Amino acid sequence: MKLIVTGSIAYDYLMTFPGKITDQILPDKLDHISLSFLVDTMKKQQGGTAANIAYSLALLGESPLLVGAVGQDFEPYRHFLEAAGVNTAGVVVFPEAFTASFFANTDQVGNQICSFYSGAMQFAGQVTLNASGVSAGDQVIISPNDPEAMLMLADECRKINVSFICDPGQQIARFNGDELRRFVDRTKLLILNEYEHDLFIKKTGLEDSDIHSLVDVLIVTLGEKGSRILMADQTIKIPIASPNVISDPTGVGDAFRSGLMKGMIHGFSWETAGRMGSLAAAYVIETEGPQSHRYDLGQFIHRYRQTFGACEEMDRLWK
Repeated sequence: MKLIVTGSIAYDYLMTFPGKITDQILPDKLDHISLSFLVDTMKKQQGGTAANIAYSLALLGESPLLVGAVGQDFEPYRHFLEAAGVNTAGVVVFPEAFTASFFANTDQVGNQICSFYSGAMQFAGQVTLNASGVSAGDQVIISPNDPEAMLMLADECRKINVSFICDPGQQIARFNGDELRRFVDRTKLLILNEYEHDLFIKKTGLEDSDIHSLVDVLIVTLGEKGSRILMADQTIKIPIASPNVISDPTGVGDAFRSGLMKGMIHGFSWETAGRMGSLAAAYVIETEGPQSHRYDLGQFIHRYRQTFGACEEMDRLWK
């Protein structure tokens, strides 16, 4: 079974402004704003939902195939991912564009001015699963990307009868109710955070019991309250794995998906797979950025036992 991770691949440019952005705004000049900020620091980080998921899967001992669209500046990022164990053969370079990029300027009280450049992501609809050799028996996750590309990939999964996970993320705001129904139809798993879940219900008019006519399993992540795994006949509550320190929440949800998928492909119970997701998320919140954490499978298993106790399924994973 191959693990295929589709979605955004991006750079994050994070800047800090030592003052307050609001102090630079003149209320009587709101119809003509021209602002410039001298920032103290700037950090360039690898990001993008698909790349984040693939990175943590590689730490867990998998060799996920990353599928997405990037630009002319991707090569250093490719080397980083491949060194971690990610297969980038499914990444297509569009040399006329730059890789998607997020620019954030944050002031001393947390106010932000942000911009997102979609770049090569606008061509994601040209990147197909068929070209990457995906076939029935593989496991695909469709994470946030160009909305049309997400719908196309879901249709492609159904056509080739491959199991797929729907992870609409922030792009849920771009879909209407009919598009969301089309996206999730006949998916193995739909995963949403609490806000996305409420928005999904509002847009589709479906209740949780109705959703199961389209999807096998629904997972709703609840931040510090853990997560819920909902099936037609039962609901399983998954606790968090308490982090040793709280540094940066960026990419926590992506890591949760990685741990969850690791458990799923090994046929573990939902209780164990969900706890694996919680632990993978804890590693990320302890570091700055979505791809700064480091561990190997042995360390992960040891910490799982310390956090959740003995687990026969985790023992099999080590063997």
